[in-house]
Amino acid sequence: MWKYILGRVLQNILTFFLFLALVYFMMDAVPGDFGNVFLNDPRLTAAQRAELRATLGLDRPPAERFLIWMGNFLRGNLGMSFSNYPRPVSDVIAERAPRTIVLFLSVSLVTFFTGFTTGKILAWNKGKVTEYIVTIGGVILYTVFVPWFALMMVWLFAFKLGIFPIGKFVTPLLWSDAPVQANVIFLRMLLTTGITGAALLAAIIAIQALVQRPVMRRRLQWISAAAAILAIVLYWGVLSGGLGRYALDIFHHMILPIVTISLVNFAGQMLLTSNSMLDTLREDYILAARAKGLPETVIRDKHAARNAMLPIFTSFILSLPFVLSGGVITESIFSWPGMGLTLLLAAQVEDIPMAIGALVFIGALALVAHLVADILYVFLDPRIRYQAG
Repeated sequence: MWKYILGRVLQNILTFFLFLALVYFMMDAVPGDFGNVFLNDPRLTAAQRAELRATLGLDRPPAERFLIWMGNFLRGNLGMSFSNYPRPVSDVIAERAPRTIVLFLSVSLVTFFTGFTTGKILAWNKGKVTEYIVTIGGVILYTVFVPWFALMMVWLFAFKLGIFPIGKFVTPLLWSDAPVQANVIFLRMLLTTGITGAALLAAIIAIQALVQRPVMRRRLQWISAAAAILAIVLYWGVLSGGLGRYALDIFHHMILPIVTISLVNFAGQMLLTSNSMLDTLREDYILAARAKGLPETVIRDKHAARNAMLPIFTSFILSLPFVLSGGVITESIFSWPGMGLTLLLAAQVEDIPMAIGALVFIGALALVAHLVADILYVFLDPRIRYQAG
C-alpha cells in the first residue's frame, strides 16, 4: 500500500512541474504585456514604456523569463504583481483567498449535503411523482443561465425586498472602527467551522459505531449537530471578544451568494447520488437486508447510502480545490473581492505574474485533492487496498 501511495506522490510531483511549464508558456503567449496598459497615457514616452518593460523583465526571451520564474518559485517567491506593485503575488493571494474559501467552501458543503440527501430520497422513491417533480426542478436550476439567475436573485431579495445586501462582503459603516481586518474574521470563521465540523464528524462516526437502535442513533446525531451549532454561537457571541457582530455581518453578506450558487449546483450532486444509489439498490446484500426484515430507513441509510458514498465523496473532494477559482461570474455579480475577481482583473491588465500565481496555487490544490482522493480510495474500498498491497 505504501508503495502505491509513494508512486502517486511522485506522479503528482511530476504532473505539477509539467503544469507549471504549461501554465507559464500559455500565459506568456498571450499577445501584449503589462506595458500596454500605459499605451494611451500621454505622459509616458516610448522610451519610458521600454524602460518599464525592462524593469519588469518583459524585454527578455520567454525561456529566460521562465527559468528565472522557476528559480524564484522554488525559493517560495511567486514574483511581483504588476497591477498591485510593489506587493508580491503571494501577499495578494493570502489576502483574497480566505474570502473565496469561506464563501465557496460553504457553497460546496451546502451543495453536497443538499444534493446527497435529495438524491438519496429520489432514488428511494423511484417512479413516483415526487421523483419527476424534483428531477425536473433540479435540471431546470442546473441548466439555468447563471448570470441571469444570480441577477434576478439580487434584484428580488436585495433590491426589492431588501432582505440581504446588494453586494460586497462587509458593511463599510460598521467596519470603519473595527479592531481587526476582515481577513482575521474570515480566518477565524474557517478555524472555528473546521474544528467544530471535525468534532461533529467524529461524534457521528462514534454514534454510528456504538449505538445500535436507529431511532436513538438519529436522535443523538441531531443533538450532536445542535451542540456544534451552539458551540459556534457561543464562541462568536461570548468568547470572541466582541468580534461576533463583524462575523455576523460577513455571514449576512454570504447568505444570498450561497443560496444562489447552491440552487444552481445541487442538482448535479443530486443526480450523481441518485444514480449511485440505484446501482447499489440492485446489489444482493440489499435483497438480503430486506429478507432479514430490516426497516426500510436502515436499509436506505446504513446499507445503500453508505455504500453509494464512494463516487459521491470523491467528487466532493475533487471539487474543493476549485473553490479558490471563485467563479468570475459569481464574484463579479455579487461584488465579492476574492480570487475570481483577482483573476479577471489580472487578465484584463495583463498582469501575468498575478494570473500565473493564482492558477498555480489552484492547480497545486487540485493535485493535492487528487492525491487525497487516491489515498481515501485505498482505505474506503477494500478491492483497491488489496490491489495496492
